[in-house]
Amino acid sequence: MRIVFMGTPEFSVIILRRLLSSEHEVIAVYSQADKLAGRGRIATAPPVKRAAQEHDLAVFQPKRLRDKAEVGRLAHLKPDAVIVAAFGQILSPEILDIPEFGCLNVHPSLLPWHRGASPIVSAILDDDAETGVTIMLMDAGMDTGPVLSQRRVSIHGEDTAESLGSRLAQVGADLLIETLPQWFERRLLPQPQKEEDATYTRPILKSDGEIDWSLPAAELGRRVRAFYPWPGCFTLWQGKVLKILEAVALPPGGEVEPGMVVSLSSEVPVGVGTGEGILGLHRVQLQGKRAMPAAEFLHGQRTFIGQRLPHFI
Repeated sequence: MRIVFMGTPEFSVIILRRLLSSEHEVIAVYSQADKLAGRGRIATAPPVKRAAQEHDLAVFQPKRLRDKAEVGRLAHLKPDAVIVAAFGQILSPEILDIPEFGCLNVHPSLLPWHRGASPIVSAILDDDAETGVTIMLMDAGMDTGPVLSQRRVSIHGEDTAESLGSRLAQVGADLLIETLPQWFERRLLPQPQKEEDATYTRPILKSDGEIDWSLPAAELGRRVRAFYPWPGCFTLWQGKVLKILEAVALPPGGEVEPGMVVSLSSEVPVGVGTGEGILGLHRVQLQGKRAMPAAEFLHGQRTFIGQRLPHFI
């Protein structure tokens, strides 16, 4: 089958590579526009674009896929199906009607749970025991289309958005390849989602990473994992941003004032008081410095212990 693939981040790359190794023909790739990155504000191609160029595939990066000219260009490609995985744009009804076998979305949640922009982050924030991947036939709604197939995935206690996303992408790629033959041979009956079970997620903002030390340590621990690698959890130390890269909520013990930095043990050398419990720091990164273990950070910042970190930036 002739397939057009739409995706942007690393999650999408894993699925694209799996499609390229299958019997199907990827005739073009759509991705979001290049972004300015780094101190030099250099235009940087998204991961899917770079992967597509490695295979000499045509890459399109429309600002608005719903524009008439873009709809015409996609129609001219005559795809049998469009596969979408974290593309970043909503597909208009005109786009959805182009391929004979529709537009299929590889969504990293067990729909109708966690519809929307941040299903992986939200699963960790909500302390879910499991999540999964859904192959869905797209309609005009926000992740509301009927389900073709699903697969469950356990969430580990140490999972970050990065590690969980990578695992979900691998599972999603396998599930997609298993699902496509049944769909193309018309042996699958799409199952409608149960609207009464639907939950929604929102886009994650840079400001979501600002640490409020009045929150419970357990919640802050989940935030550190959910917001890694972006936007990251951060606070202020001596006028500079201090990123908390790895941390763990410690078992209940002595109460420490929220934001107060305390010395702990050789295993967890430093912790910060929260609204409920202590958050133990494992790995941090001070603005302008490399990431390092908390114990190493203490060697260079001996006055850190006993200070109080602000609740907000």
